[in-house]
Amino acid sequence: MFDADFLTRTPAARHAYRAAIDAAAATLLRALPAGPCSGRSAAALHPGLATELAPRHGHGLAAALRRAETIVAESVFVGHPDVAAHLHCPPLLSALAAEVVLTALNQSMDSFDQAPAATVIEQQIIDWLCAVAGLPAGAGGSFTAGGTQSNYMGLLLARDAWLARQGWSVRDNGLPPDHRNLAIVCSELAHFTIEKSAIQLGLGTGAIVTVPVDPQFRMDVRALEQTVAQLRSDGRRVMAIVATAGTTDFGSIDPLPAVGHVAGRAGAWFHVDAAYGGALLVSRLRSLALSGLDLADSISLDGHKLLWQSISCGMFLVRDAETFDLINTRADYLNPESHEADGVPDLVNRSVLTTRRFDAFKLWLTLQTHGVDGLSAMIDRVLDLTRQTAALLGASTDFELLTPTPALSCVVFRYRGGDDEAEADALNERIRRELFTRGEAVVGGTRLHGRACLKLTLLNPTVEFADIEQLVARLARTGAALRAPAGALSVQP
Repeated sequence: MFDADFLTRTPAARHAYRAAIDAAAATLLRALPAGPCSGRSAAALHPGLATELAPRHGHGLAAALRRAETIVAESVFVGHPDVAAHLHCPPLLSALAAEVVLTALNQSMDSFDQAPAATVIEQQIIDWLCAVAGLPAGAGGSFTAGGTQSNYMGLLLARDAWLARQGWSVRDNGLPPDHRNLAIVCSELAHFTIEKSAIQLGLGTGAIVTVPVDPQFRMDVRALEQTVAQLRSDGRRVMAIVATAGTTDFGSIDPLPAVGHVAGRAGAWFHVDAAYGGALLVSRLRSLALSGLDLADSISLDGHKLLWQSISCGMFLVRDAETFDLINTRADYLNPESHEADGVPDLVNRSVLTTRRFDAFKLWLTLQTHGVDGLSAMIDRVLDLTRQTAALLGASTDFELLTPTPALSCVVFRYRGGDDEAEADALNERIRRELFTRGEAVVGGTRLHGRACLKLTLLNPTVEFADIEQLVARLARTGAALRAPAGALSVQP
């Protein structure tokens, strides 16, 4: 009765599946935006996207896809060269092909009997990543929804492992009475999810102690040592030290060997947030930038940044897989004790999630398609383009370059203009908003020392330097137009 609605063994179902996938692809290609985005506000989008969300009688897939064309057309086209605001990459076709397969299989990674081949493949990919990162035998991990979940898991295990060494079981007893003395030390540019994790772990924002950065936006190791010493003097206990390998705004990589040694001397868990920069592990020219990663107790990695996977594709690695025992729980219908004796893999206790997608398949298919050398060439292409972009902005009289030697693929700068700091800040913010609302470009914004800045985050290996030159020229024209008296100058695309 429902053969045309599900992928089953029947010829009719298989024909209907192929037709549905073909129709969806045709809809996407037909409605894909010609530019970066439409630039419409949320209020402006509501009328065009208004529809009866739950009709009593469906319209059929063909009609539903026609209605979906508006959604596609009003999306940001991440493959466009003028989309350069966030760590939001264009996905490889191999990843998109993998999505077709993995979504149809609909494997859930919480038990072996739901995902036998998927379980083995995920373990193989994790083992490979641990080896590439330099972690020892006995390391492990799992795929995650991204850096937020990976950072949370790193600090969750850090908290429980540190307290276990003091003879306290969080699993059995909850937080100890003196948990307010626990401290997590990170740089002032650490990802906001470090603080968010502390909140979720019951430690509060007071547990976060930040360390200043050097002129290259890397954690200041001497300041770190002084901070750890002061915390000890104050009776605080340093539970974890977090280094960042690729800050969101500057791409800066903390001095991992030095930070790792400080963590080791302090008896603290060493977590490295390499969600952005971890991709350098597969770069033949730039992997040395991650020297010291092998000292980590846990690592966050993201495939949906500089490995060009579709969202989501995060990975969490831990130096000692037995640490997962700290959060181990059992359910008779998923991972009974008999599984351990029978050698059945138990991935559900390597994650804070139960149902998880087979996202490892995307990375597996990408590696099979392009190989490590192919991914390395793409990374090098993007990072070379970033250096060219920084040189272009540095040579321009219209802009002030704030990251002259980018560590990864982002460049922070300011448009020179305004009679005072407040006016200059407002102008830089208006440039970005103007380009977005006109649908011409999606450019990032941030603040440095309280001043509004512009940011280009380059993740597209297909972009040419000529595309960057045109975008920079558009930024300059827009700034000039916004500074001119009303009606005196119009912005030319």
